Amino acid sequence: MLLELGSQPFDVTHRALVMGILNRTPDSFYDAGEYWGFDEFLRKAEALVTDGADFLDVGGVKAGPGEEVTLDMELERVIPALQALRTRFDLPLSVDTWSSEVLRHSIEAGATIANDISGFEDPEYLKVAAAGGATVVATHIRIGPRVPDPEPIYDDLVANVRDFLADRAQQALDAGIPSTRIIIDAGLDLGKTPAMSLELLHASQELATLGYPLLLSASNKRFLFELLDTDRHDINAGTMASHVIGIQNGCRVLRAHDVKGTRRAADIMAELLQRQAAQAAGAAA
Repeated sequence: MLLELGSQPFDVTHRALVMGILNRTPDSFYDAGEYWGFDEFLRKAEALVTDGADFLDVGGVKAGPGEEVTLDMELERVIPALQALRTRFDLPLSVDTWSSEVLRHSIEAGATIANDISGFEDPEYLKVAAAGGATVVATHIRIGPRVPDPEPIYDDLVANVRDFLADRAQQALDAGIPSTRIIIDAGLDLGKTPAMSLELLHASQELATLGYPLLLSASNKRFLFELLDTDRHDINAGTMASHVIGIQNGCRVLRAHDVKGTRRAADIMAELLQRQAAQAAGAAA
């Protein structure tokens, strides 16, 4: 399977890519603004690259409820960060935004991946992405970003998510974005209970049959620390277990806080998957 991020093609048949998380928010759920200062942000970015990130994801608005972030505020947080990363590192950059206007400016600043957790709610989003040659991430969400959804209800969770992702991928194709530049994401914790997120992780193989690289965003998610009955800074083992399970079941992009550990897990799994494929080919010959 081929995935294009900007001008760079990646073979993700067996090797999962690692997306390093860079929050440009003072109130992010996991790091609580630890890298809000620009110098701290750049040091964090350098560490992620050194640890083996395949690309970096910059976001200026957290997904959950919080204080209002205006368009100008989001632009002020994201655009200088992308510009600074573009001058320092030679690897693809992703912008985590559901605003077509922020996406337009981000592409001009060097971003080549549009990571939208709203499911392309902005009617101009895919047009902007297509015009800029960007790869898009289609994410399932039940209501929308920043909206509390404590008691979500689905007729059939996996089928509903699968149908939603198939529809959003088709919207991207219709907008002129090639299939090699479409990623899908089940949206763990976005309008899901912890049990639902775990069910979707288990169902990754079914979602991967849609034929697009499947992104797993399980790193330090709420469902893990609630299921493990611990706090958000004590679930790295749960994150790594989720990454291994996800890769085994077809996930090929891992959004990660701990890039070093995730890169190691992904590399080990790539070796195992390659050996499994070789054995299967030999048995069929």
